[in-house]
Amino acid sequence: MPERDYIYYDYTTSICHECLERVDAKIVFQNEKVYMLKRCKEHGKSKILIADDIAYYKQIRNYNKASEMPLLFNTKTHYGCPYDCGLCDDHEQHSCLSIVEVTDRCNLSCPTCYASSSPNYGRHRTLEEIEKMFDILVKNEGEPDVVQISGGEPTVHPDFFKILDIAKSKPIKHLMLNTNGIRIAKDKEFVKKLASYQPDFEIYLQFDSFKSDFLTEIRGQDLLEVRKKALENLNEFNISTTLVVVLQKGKNDDEIGKIINYALKQKCVRGVTFQPTQIAGRLDNFDINENRITLTEVRKKILEQTSIFKPEDLIPVPCNPDALVMGYVLKLAGESFPLTRYINPEDLLNNSKNTIIYEQDEKLHKHMLNLFSTGTPVEKAENELHTILCCMPQIDAPNLSYDNLFRIIIMQFVDAYNFDVRAIKKSCVHIVSKNNKIIPFETMNLFYRDDKIKRLNEIKRKNS
Repeated sequence: MPERDYIYYDYTTSICHECLERVDAKIVFQNEKVYMLKRCKEHGKSKILIADDIAYYKQIRNYNKASEMPLLFNTKTHYGCPYDCGLCDDHEQHSCLSIVEVTDRCNLSCPTCYASSSPNYGRHRTLEEIEKMFDILVKNEGEPDVVQISGGEPTVHPDFFKILDIAKSKPIKHLMLNTNGIRIAKDKEFVKKLASYQPDFEIYLQFDSFKSDFLTEIRGQDLLEVRKKALENLNEFNISTTLVVVLQKGKNDDEIGKIINYALKQKCVRGVTFQPTQIAGRLDNFDINENRITLTEVRKKILEQTSIFKPEDLIPVPCNPDALVMGYVLKLAGESFPLTRYINPEDLLNNSKNTIIYEQDEKLHKHMLNLFSTGTPVEKAENELHTILCCMPQIDAPNLSYDNLFRIIIMQFVDAYNFDVRAIKKSCVHIVSKNNKIIPFETMNLFYRDDKIKRLNEIKRKNS
C-alpha cells in the first residue's frame, strides 16, 4: 500500500494565518522536523514549520503540570478560543507575567513593533486608569508574581515615577520596566532614582544585536552605543537587568552565544530572554519564509554557540511547555555553573522543595561549601530566589541572592502561523487591555489591539 511521506503525530486546532478563522491542524513529522498542516476552506492548505527537533517536541508533553488558575475569571466562554479572551473561564493558566501598558507612545518608530507604537500614536494612560489596571491584576492574582510596566516606551510618560510609586504600593512581588534604554543611557539621575525602587525591581532592556545594519533594520537606527551606555549606568547602580533579544533567522541568530557571553560579564544582568519575532503588529524588513525562527532552532543555537549549556540545561517551562524554555546558571566567584540540570524533574512538576544536587560538580560543590560555612540564614535566600525562579521548585540555597542568578529564557509568542490552541490556553504572559480585560499576549496582538478588533468582531458575527 502507498504511504504518506510524513508520520502523523497529533491533532490540534489552529487558525488560518490569512483570515484568522479557526481551522483543524495536523502535527506531523517529516524530514526530521515537525510541521503543522492546516486547511482553510477559503485560503486552502498551508504547511508551517513548528520545530526542527522531534525528540524535544515529543518531550514537552512530559512537562505539563496541573494548571494554576487566577482567583477569578473575567469573561464567559461563548465563541471559543481565541475569541473570548479576558481571561475566559476556559483558560488554563494564571498570569505568571502581567503587562501594564501605560502609554501607546514611544520615542522610536521601530520597523518591528508588535504594538505599532510611535511618537504620535495613541496617548498616555492617566494615573487613574493605570491604578485601575494594577488593581484588576491584584483582584485576579492576589499577589501578582511579576508585573511589567510597558508601552510604547513607558519612560516617556510624564508621570513615570508616580506610576512606579503606585505599582510599589500594590502587593506585587516583582516589578519590571520594559524599556529601549534611551533615557537610561542619557540620564544618570534618572537611573539613580530607578535604583531606589529596589529590591524586587528589574529592567527589561531591549538588546537585539551588535550589528549596526540589523539594529537600523529592526529599530530604525543604530542603538548599540545607547544600549552599552544604558548597561554602564545600570551596572554602576547594580539595578537587576534582563536583556531581551528579538530574534530573526539569518539576521541576528548567529549572535546568540556572543550576547550570552557579553551578558554574563555584566554585573547587573540577571539573564537573557530570546524572543523569536512574533508575526504581528508592524513588521517591516521581515521575510516570513526567510526570517521566521522557531523555539527549537533557538535552543539548538544556544547549545551550538555556548560552552556552558548541555541539552539537559534548557528544558520546557511547565506552565506553558509549548512556548517557553528555561535554563538557570549560578554565578559564583567569577565562574558560571548551570543549575537546571541539578533539579529533580518530579520536584519541578509538583512544586516540591528541592535540594540542589551540586555535589555532582566538583567546582560547584567547593563554592557551595564555602557559602554554607558563612552561616547566612537559609530563608532569606530561599525567598529571594523562589520569587523569581519561574516554575522552579523551592531551593535550599543559603547565602545566594538574585545577584548570583543568571537565567536563559526562550519565549516564543505564538502567532497566526504556528497558532496552537493548546499553547494559547496555557499562555501565562498576559496584558491588561484598554477595556480592562486580561488578555494573553499572543491573542492581544492578533485580535484585541485597536486595528485588530474589527476583524475579531467580523468573525464573531459570522459564528453567532
